[in-house]
This record gives sequence, structure tokens and C-alpha cells, in this order.
Amino acid sequence: MANRRAVLIVNRNARSGAIELDQIVAALEEGGIDAHPIDCDRAAAGMTTAAKGADLVIVGGGDGTLNRFAEPVVETGLPLGVLPLGTANDLARTLGLPSDPIEACAVIAAGHAQLIDLGEVNGKLFFNVASIGLSVEVANRLTRQFKRRWGVFSYPLASMDAWKAMRSFRARITAGERQLTLRSIQLSVGNGRYYGGGMSVSEDASIDDGMFDLYCLEPRSLMQMAALMPAFVAGRHRTADAVHCLRAGEITVETSRPLRVNTDGEVTARTPASSRVIRHALRVFVPESAPGPGLTGDRRTAWPETGSREPPDAHGPA
Repeated sequence: MANRRAVLIVNRNARSGAIELDQIVAALEEGGIDAHPIDCDRAAAGMTTAAKGADLVIVGGGDGTLNRFAEPVVETGLPLGVLPLGTANDLARTLGLPSDPIEACAVIAAGHAQLIDLGEVNGKLFFNVASIGLSVEVANRLTRQFKRRWGVFSYPLASMDAWKAMRSFRARITAGERQLTLRSIQLSVGNGRYYGGGMSVSEDASIDDGMFDLYCLEPRSLMQMAALMPAFVAGRHRTADAVHCLRAGEITVETSRPLRVNTDGEVTARTPASSRVIRHALRVFVPESAPGPGLTGDRRTAWPETGSREPPDAHGPA
């Protein structure tokens, strides 16, 4: 039986990117996948060419790396394998992937895939969340050196520092026929469930349900913010007085002054921000045993031993 051929992209600058590439290639080969590494810095521009004749694309890195390659991978029409090598690995957490990269190789080799949605804001694709306000200030502080030094503690430490410098803003939110105008310190539009190192957009958010979960946090003192943190980690913040939540497939956010938009930890757009869900845009390899916490689990199929470019019963953009 012929091995499947994979384009392999590993961000060696990711927090766990120092893992030997030979180990990853060997683990994939053991699972029947011939992996062909290409340079991360050149991969995005040359993805279509590199993917010719391939059966899948594998990206190793954090959420920022995956965000960078979302559009090139979608353009190939191939399924995606995720190797969690970053600090937060929020997409991997949503999909229920193991944190160990070698174990994640085994998930890819098993070949069970799930159709997931992607978000799009002002033409930029994202997996997890697009947000305005505090998260942008946090992203500015999360340098490579900061994340390597503090690891999983990077996000709470950067968040506390960012809060001190944060200015509130007025946002007008339009979702279908519903419109809200609020003053906020943080506004997030979630496609997946997790973001920011394990925070939850909502306790029941799914990356394959065709809907965004939005929350808008009003300005509060540091003590009040700290008291809300357990609810945000669990995704149970919708009942808090300071939080406004809604669910919709298309959302537009306008602000009194242009503000930067953070997608999956990278600043990529500005307000006014128009977001839409692209339904079942990409097939991603997931564990066979049970759906991840951010999956409904009803779009899972076994990938053919020698895959074609078109996943079975795939849906195009909505």
C-alpha cells in the first residue's frame, strides 16, 4: 500500500519548535506518511507549488503559525494535520489533540478527519478568535523571548500588564437585525472555543457549528477583572453583569476610532471589522476516539489511504 505524501511545515522558532525534525519525520513515516519538509519562511508563498502531488499538509507551530498558513492551506484543497508546538495551542485544544507532537503525528497517521469552519474578518481567515482591545495589547507584549521565558504563564502576565495601559472604546455591534452600542475594554468574536492560552469564548462554542460566539466586556477595575477570570476560563461569563454575549454567523464591529484586530494572536486587521463564518472550509485530522471539546463531532470521516484533493462531501464557502 502506497504511503501518503505530506508537505511538512515546522516553525522552528515556536516554543516547542526545537524538537528534532527527524523525530517528526520518523514518527510520520512509521504511520505511513512520507513527509517532505519545506522552509517555514518560504512556505506560504510557494504552498500551491509545494503541495502538487501531496495528499495532506502538516503545520507544526503555535496558533500564530497556523493563522499564517490558513489561506495557503485552504487554497491547496488538502486536509490539514496540526502539530502543537506553540505556547497556547488553542486550536489543538479545541480539536482535542494531544499536546505531545509525536502523539499528534499518530493522530494524523490514523487519518480521521473533521470538517471545521473558518472565520473571516475583512478578508483575513482565522481559526480561533478575532478580537479588539485588551487582546491586542497582550499580543504586543507576547514577544518570542517573553513566551520562551514564561511559557504558559505568558498570557496572564501579559494580560495584567496590558490592562494597566488599556483605554476603553465605544463599539457598535451589528449581528443580523440586532444592534448594540457599548463601551468595552475587550470584544471577541470566536469561531473556535479556546483562545488566549485556554480561555473560553463560550462553554458550548464549537468550531463546526456555523456560528460565531461574541462577547463584549465592559470596563471594570483590576479586582473585578480578576474575579471574572474563572468564569472566562470556563466559558461561563455570559451571566456576568459586565459581559454582553450574542451568537450569529455574520458580525460587524464599528468603533469611534480605528482599532487593530487580533486574529489568533496576530494583529492582522483594523476596524470597522466585518466577520463571517466560512462553513466547513477545511478538513483537519482529529482523534478517532471522541470529538474534541470544541467539536460537535457530526462531520467526521476516515480519510482515504491515498487521498484526493477534494475531501468526501466537503462544503465550499458559505
